Amino acid sequence: MGNIQRFPHSAKAASTNPLKMSQPLGAALAFLGVDNCLPVFHGSQGCTAFGLVLLVRHFREAIPLQTTAMDQVSTILGGYDNLEQAIRTIHERNKPALIGVATTGVTETKGEDMAGQYRTFRQRNPALDGLKLVFANTPDFSGGFEDGFAAAVTGIVEEIVQPATATVKGQVNVLAGCHLTPGDVEELRDIIEGFGLTPIFLPDLSLSMAGRQPDDFKATSLGGVTVDRIAAMGASEATLVIGEHMRMAAAALELKTDVRTIVFDRLTGLEASDRFVRTLSELSGRPVPARLRRQRETLVDAMLDGHFFFSRKRIAVALEPDLLFAVTGFLADMGARVVAAVSPTQTAVLEKLRAETVMVGDHSDVETLARESDLIVSNSHGRMGAARIGVPLHRMGLPMFDRLGAGLKVCVGYRGTRELLFEIGNLFLSREMDHDDHSQEHGHACGGGSCGCSAD
Repeated sequence: MGNIQRFPHSAKAASTNPLKMSQPLGAALAFLGVDNCLPVFHGSQGCTAFGLVLLVRHFREAIPLQTTAMDQVSTILGGYDNLEQAIRTIHERNKPALIGVATTGVTETKGEDMAGQYRTFRQRNPALDGLKLVFANTPDFSGGFEDGFAAAVTGIVEEIVQPATATVKGQVNVLAGCHLTPGDVEELRDIIEGFGLTPIFLPDLSLSMAGRQPDDFKATSLGGVTVDRIAAMGASEATLVIGEHMRMAAAALELKTDVRTIVFDRLTGLEASDRFVRTLSELSGRPVPARLRRQRETLVDAMLDGHFFFSRKRIAVALEPDLLFAVTGFLADMGARVVAAVSPTQTAVLEKLRAETVMVGDHSDVETLARESDLIVSNSHGRMGAARIGVPLHRMGLPMFDRLGAGLKVCVGYRGTRELLFEIGNLFLSREMDHDDHSQEHGHACGGGSCGCSAD
């Protein structure tokens, strides 16, 4: 896209309106995709409270999340006793199928030896040998949301997945990245099952975070992929990896089971969806279902109808790296100018972005770069900056706390791409219609004249 500028990091001394979310939060979300699991933050109560509030506001669901509640003394002298007591108490009271422990800045700054603490716990608690326990190193002072999510999934693979002596015909693994909503995961399940395949999603947020009404209170995750299904992933024919940040988990899975890996860097857009569908057809040996053919046809028609409204529009996007890549790629496909792509962390996928400016920064950088834009795409924390510069905001990603149904939005596959196209296209269309109405009211073609309106 000519004249591309790439800045490794913002030049500001401090982040004034953060875009970045921490590694422990990403790990917690991954653990929540496992049935009957209880995530635990190894750190202070404040670390857990902040993450809990953010997830509750986004999903509008009860979020099971515990803490080892380290205080000043344990922070200095070591937090193993807090960790052991927390795990024992959780097991006695709740009997979870899995306890996922994510470190925080408190324990990582202290330099807690998590591998050593895992071995110590197993040696001191032989009665709990049957308890599945995953420790993930997730320092919140480095990396970001995707890194923590990937670390937790990798830990689950290494702890639970078992090699298999035989392959189950038609069974496929799906390592679903954190940029996929529960609605996205459900859409992918429908697509994969349409080819007669049996998917095992890790994690499976569509079964735990899409909205459930339990008959009674439960202190662990409600729904998700079961530990038994995770253990059976070694018998699959292939592993479909959704998102570049899931490569680490995919490598661990392939090393342990020899199940071949197929990576999809994005599933939003016509070409990306075509590749996914072709892969499923080859794996299953079946033709593409008529339903998907119809969905593809309607997407192509929607692209034809909508490209007039996207063409040469200036758009700024600020999201987690893999979602940023998916959205900017789709917008470029539609003929829009992605004038700025802002990521909270530095990752390899940023090298592939189709944007005029790529920056590792925060929402205040977006506010600076997007002043002449027609649209900003970011999470709900971008709303105040967008309002200050008078640019509309299309909400995507996490957190999205000022809209209902955030967890059920779909932007993957033919249907999801079509819905995203309509949502953004309608924003452009409504602005043009409002401008035309304003022009008729003033009896002239507006262009920044005496009425004070402008063409954009």
